[in-house]
Amino acid sequence: MLNQNSILSKSNGIFFLSLLLVFASCREQSAPKNTIEFAGEQLNFALKEVAKVKEQYPDLLSPRSLREDTLFMVPPKDWTSGFFAGNLWWMFEATGDEFWKEKAKEFTEPLESVKDNKGTHDLGFVIYNSFGKGYQLTGNEQYKEVMITAANSLISRFDDRVGVIRSWDHNRDKWDYPVIIDNMMNLEFLFWATKVTGDSTYYKIADSHAEVTLANHFREDNSSFHVIDYDTLTGGVRNKHTHQGHAHESAWSRGQAWGLYGYVMSYRETGKKKYLDMAEKIAAFMLDHPNMPEDLVPYWDYNAPDIPNAPRDASAAAIMASALIELDTYVRGGKRKYRDTALEVLDNLTASYRSELGANKGFLLLHSTGHLPGKHEVDVPLVYADYYYLEALQRKNNIRFTSERKY
Repeated sequence: MLNQNSILSKSNGIFFLSLLLVFASCREQSAPKNTIEFAGEQLNFALKEVAKVKEQYPDLLSPRSLREDTLFMVPPKDWTSGFFAGNLWWMFEATGDEFWKEKAKEFTEPLESVKDNKGTHDLGFVIYNSFGKGYQLTGNEQYKEVMITAANSLISRFDDRVGVIRSWDHNRDKWDYPVIIDNMMNLEFLFWATKVTGDSTYYKIADSHAEVTLANHFREDNSSFHVIDYDTLTGGVRNKHTHQGHAHESAWSRGQAWGLYGYVMSYRETGKKKYLDMAEKIAAFMLDHPNMPEDLVPYWDYNAPDIPNAPRDASAAAIMASALIELDTYVRGGKRKYRDTALEVLDNLTASYRSELGANKGFLLLHSTGHLPGKHEVDVPLVYADYYYLEALQRKNNIRFTSERKY
């Protein structure tokens, strides 16, 4: 027979166990169960913060970063304007929730005003990451027409004498025909245009740009310059510079990530082994660099003078991770396990670089660096860091089921 103390002890134990179960249940309901759920809750918060700004500044469309803890938003003409729409499309792809499709359309369709802009090379970033994702997921023919018009605007910046697409029109006293490594990211848009139109012009221009960039942008150690300035009369190289890196001869981290991603994609679209080889060389430069931190989130420049106290660039890590996941599908069985490395990067970004829920105006990742020499966007969230983080997460999930997936 149980005495009164035993009964009380047992009752207390059941009571406290019940409390623990209730507490655990509440925690499970209030905390995101996984990264995609976190992204959904955080982007919902971002939409509310964006709406507040748009009430005062209706011409602004997309969030780009933070400035002194204030949401910095941009109009459609800004090179980053397509990434937030892309983030919303990623959420629709990940969840199938119509809410995200409607919100993505809301931030995609105003970007149509950019389709005739022949003064920028960034139409891939602006149009392909927004309308392109939307067309892929909905088959909306109007989106396709916008994209073809924008692709024609982009190829208007190609010069046969040089063989590449001009990047910038500013600083004409400094550069004649500047081409930046970032421009590799806009080529996928042109490869797509050939597929849907049957016109090989877009493909030939994209392939030419990749070929000439491979020949001129890279050093013997397989790091890349940021800016190559060409002579339009001879087609030769005038100067090799940086704009956002530490020095002309340094390796700007996001530039290396742009190059890696660009050559993985160019191999996918052309089948040229030289592009795959270049991608592997860039990956080796990055991953084996003595200044690569243990968590694989690079300093803003591999040659930054104040390492280990230099700012990191989570955007470079996210771009790298996304590219490595795809690269792994082309070199399975090789000595490098690119997918394992990419997943380690994603785990580290999630563990140590992710925003608190309901903070930082809805951005997902912290600690990116946009343009340190210009003292612009240093150690802040950046919308394109979030974009490539979400892309990498989607690629990770898709590859689990479809090892030969083409992106």
